[in-house]
Amino acid sequence: MKDAASTTVVRSETVSEEITRIPLGFPNPRAWWLLFAFALLLLATFIISVAVLFFYGVGVWGNNIPVNWGLAIANYIWFLGIGHAGTLISAMLLLVRAHWRSSLNRFAEAMTLFAVICAGLYPILHLGRPWYFYWMAPYPNTMDIWPQFKSPLAWDFVAVLTYLTVSALFWYIGIVPDLAAVRDRASKRWQQVFYGLFALGWRGSAHHWARWRQSYRLTAAIAVPLVVSVHSEVSLLFAAGPIPGWASTVFPPYFVLGAAFSGFAVVAMIAVVLRHALGLEDLVSERHLDLLGKFLLATGLMTAYGYFAEAFDVLYSGEKQEMDTLFDRFSGAYAWSYWGAIVGNFVPLQLLWWRRVRVQPILLFLIALAVAVGMWLERYMLLVTSLYRDWLVSSWGIYHASFWEWSLFAGMLGVFLVPFLLFVRFLPVISSFEVVETLFEEDRHA
Repeated sequence: MKDAASTTVVRSETVSEEITRIPLGFPNPRAWWLLFAFALLLLATFIISVAVLFFYGVGVWGNNIPVNWGLAIANYIWFLGIGHAGTLISAMLLLVRAHWRSSLNRFAEAMTLFAVICAGLYPILHLGRPWYFYWMAPYPNTMDIWPQFKSPLAWDFVAVLTYLTVSALFWYIGIVPDLAAVRDRASKRWQQVFYGLFALGWRGSAHHWARWRQSYRLTAAIAVPLVVSVHSEVSLLFAAGPIPGWASTVFPPYFVLGAAFSGFAVVAMIAVVLRHALGLEDLVSERHLDLLGKFLLATGLMTAYGYFAEAFDVLYSGEKQEMDTLFDRFSGAYAWSYWGAIVGNFVPLQLLWWRRVRVQPILLFLIALAVAVGMWLERYMLLVTSLYRDWLVSSWGIYHASFWEWSLFAGMLGVFLVPFLLFVRFLPVISSFEVVETLFEEDRHA
């Protein structure tokens, strides 16, 4: 028993050393600089696109009547959706004591944080006067002017800001012990000062751990219902309007499951890349890839049921305008987006029924990439196919995204990648103390 305990301690020290060495001595700096330069190029594209937008107005986009929600809102929903898996992996699995999450939760939480920032920027940029975005906040003012709470913009502001705040707190609370571990192992003065400031004086005392566990679990308990509420609110932006193809009660669960589906796809892609780039095969093992594949398959099948339920509701109702919209999705001007979503989301996904596919990093990455693209096509399809043929035939019109809409989307990928790459370079990408706890739990049960 004593030898087993000493072996566990040695393994724990090895794990801590392996994780903390990444920010202190990055293993692959040349590849990181190449990716970072590409991300900075995308970020410059974002800055130029926003400058053009502010100078000329939203007329530079391809939005028209009736398609006044175009690529910007589709990307808003897509970015907000991919952030949901981070909260599910971290918060929900923490509450149910699923210890295997410890190798995935840190970078999944970071992905959530940066994706929600990207999503929150889109409604602001979509405003005619984005510099007045704070008017949507219910703040006390002398003129007694309050937001119009019947407006979806007010719903967006409250929901996204709440989700962003809780996600940032949850991520930061979780990383504090690891920041202290990096601080204690740092040899350079600037590293000791930098990590020491953000470690908030953490010394690992029993009192510190007790307070930390209370705050971490409390924030997790708050975050889990936000996953449901935020994307349910987004779905109500559609379902509350009298637009053909949107007035459906299946939208809230359909959107939540679709968000988790796309989020697990992005987490799987990041896990595969970091596992290979940082040499973390022993921490992000085949078991983790297998579980990510299972989650991806499960949420994909639930999303497929949402597709079926939506089509069944339309056919069962017999509403002419709804049926016309459904059949137009099958064979109309934007049928490519509908069938692209079907193929991308559900055809490669069926390979995940086999474990040998789930544990193959390249295959899992390609399947997850197909899902991420397919879910983007689904967002585009839901928006455009319902709007471009509205109730008035006289207002029908084809929508084409302009160059500046596409450049803003490419730039927004830079807004996501730049802080994420900085996180990978300078902060612990895996929660070392939670991995150590997992090792102790496994040895104790053994």
